[in-house]
Parts: sequence; C-alpha cells; structure tokens
Amino acid sequence: MSFFLLLAFLFSMGSLLGWVLELFYRRFFSQHKWVNPGFLSGPCLPIYGCGLVVLYLIASYGEKVPVENPYLQKAVLFLIMMICMTVIEYIAGWISLHCFRVRLWDYSNNWGNISGLICPLYSFFWWVLGAVYYFLIHPHILRALEWLSNNLAFSFFIGFFYGIFIIDFVHQTKLVLAIKKFARQKQIVLHYEEIKERIGQYKESRLIKAGFIFRTWMDQPINRFLKETYENTKERLSDLADGLKESIQTGIEKKGK
Repeated sequence: MSFFLLLAFLFSMGSLLGWVLELFYRRFFSQHKWVNPGFLSGPCLPIYGCGLVVLYLIASYGEKVPVENPYLQKAVLFLIMMICMTVIEYIAGWISLHCFRVRLWDYSNNWGNISGLICPLYSFFWWVLGAVYYFLIHPHILRALEWLSNNLAFSFFIGFFYGIFIIDFVHQTKLVLAIKKFARQKQIVLHYEEIKERIGQYKESRLIKAGFIFRTWMDQPINRFLKETYENTKERLSDLADGLKESIQTGIEKKGK
C-alpha cells in the first residue's frame, strides 16, 4: 500500500472519529446539547485528521525515543504527542483568527491561555488523548491498515469521502470569506460557533431529523444575517455598558453622602 493512501486513510478516519468525539463532548460535558462541531457542515473535523496522522507517525517511531526506562519513555512519547497536537491546534486557530477574522474556539477564560487558542488544560487533554491513542487505538489502526492493504477496493470509499469533503470545504469557505469581509468592515472578530448556531436556528424548521449533520444554505442573504448578528451583539454590549455606568454612578453618589 502506498504511503499516500495510508495518509489519506488516516486523515479520513481521524476526521470522522474526531467529529464523533467532539459531538459527544459538547453534548455531555461542554454545551450540554447536540451541536455540530467544527468548521464544516458534514461529520468531519480536519484538525483531528491531521492529529491522527501525526499520532500514528510518532507512535510508529515510539521505541526510538532515547530513554532506557520504558515508563519514562512512554511519558516522553506522550509529551511529544501533546506538544505536536497543541502546535497543530494553535496554527489552525491562528490562521482562522488572523486570516479570516473568525474564532473557531475560545479558551480565553482558561488559565494560562495564549490568545484564547491554546491553554494548559486542553494541552493536558491532548496528553491524555495521546496515551489513549497509543494503548487503545494504535493497535486497531495497525490492523485496519493491514486489512486495507489486502482489500484495496475499499479505497473507493476513501475517494468518496474526499469528494464530499472537498464540496463541503468549498461551500463553507464561501461562508467564511463572507464573514471575513463583514468582520473587516466592522473591525470585529466573530465567533464561528455562534454564527453556526444562528444559522441552525434559521434553518431549524426545514432540517431533517438528523439534519444537524448536513445543513443546506440559509434563505436569508449572508450579509443581512451577519448584520443582524452584529446588531444583536452590539445591543447586548450597549446594555451592559449602561448597567455598568449606572452602577458606578450609584457608587459615587453613595460615597458622596
């Protein structure tokens, strides 16, 4: 089996499994509701696809870590995995934030965060995920790759995945470019999760039962939709500022008495 096909298979598997992981994490631990995670409309998270490729390559050369103690060797291996995954997360977040003025995730409320893109807590989660991958997933990945090498006809489905992935990517890129244009005009940064949630609200009446997985384009023009989102956000900030001003004024009056 060619190295290119191996990487294509790993990327597709990682993107799908990562989407499922994020879906259940947001449902039971983060947002406590079913939310389609990530940049794309379909069940795919490319950052996890890249992550699985990196984890596979690191795990494949794990025994070459220059540490004699086997336990310490594994700890160092998982540390390398954590660093690589954190770097991938930072690069993806930085490109989205600075090139498209869209924040895909926000760790600003977490201790030790850097620009809200990475933080020690989620780096620790990557460390744990690296350990889980090495002990529980990597052996199955090796068996899956062996099976694929003996059943190359299955590569048709890999091609099918990439066909859908490209269409979805192009579709969502158009949305992000529209958001970028609007955000640049208003000199603001928009949160992609909020944009997606509002899109879902507009389309909710027309979604199929599992429609949060595949969404069609909204009825309203994108510029009008973004303007409404911006105006709602500005109104909330204005109310907050008025309340803060009133509280300060009340405090000054009490102090004067």
